[in-house]
Amino acid sequence: MKAIAINGSPRKKWNTATLLAKALEGAVSEGAETEIIHLYDLNFKGCISCFACKLKDGKSYGKCAMNDELTPVLEKLKDADAVILGSPIYLGNSTGEMRSFMERYIFPFLVYSENPRSLYPRNTPIGYIYTTGAKEENFDVFGLQKVIELNEGVATRIFGYSESLYSTDTYQFDDYSKYVADRFDPEEKAKRREEVFPKDCEKAFEMGIRFVKRQKALEGHK
Repeated sequence: MKAIAINGSPRKKWNTATLLAKALEGAVSEGAETEIIHLYDLNFKGCISCFACKLKDGKSYGKCAMNDELTPVLEKLKDADAVILGSPIYLGNSTGEMRSFMERYIFPFLVYSENPRSLYPRNTPIGYIYTTGAKEENFDVFGLQKVIELNEGVATRIFGYSESLYSTDTYQFDDYSKYVADRFDPEEKAKRREEVFPKDCEKAFEMGIRFVKRQKALEGHK
């Protein structure tokens, strides 16, 4: 049993990475092997619309034909029993690296057909973990709920199952006094970091547990 986390944040030790690590800890507690991959360490591009993944009888049908530093990651993900994608919200959506990754990871399995189906050969849970400095009551202003629902819906269609976790009003800086950010109350941010973020970490841990248990149950019914 293998669970892989994809970190779409440029930070390796901040909110998103911490939640992904907790999700993997949950998977480990159920006996899974785990790995975290940091997208900002890789040199790659998003989909270039070559459509080789859709070419009839093509050698790259159903898989991305591009060859760069993301290619071995995509190959590795084929053997994963659970995949968890994490990203902070930048300008109302996932980071550019995460969006480029999703284009390359998801699009090759999408079939242009009146009978919607997926070329992905397995039922694999896909988790989304989002972090944002915005408060949940402002999601409608930024359209974040639509983003979450769209990503989850696409992943469910392609991979069989998906769920999302979001951590809101997150701590952005070590020291708010050093930055032009007077719209935020540093004391409120610190309090939320201390009281709420640990609960989000627990939720991420539980996601890791759920995913491994789900796959074990599926394997047991084969």
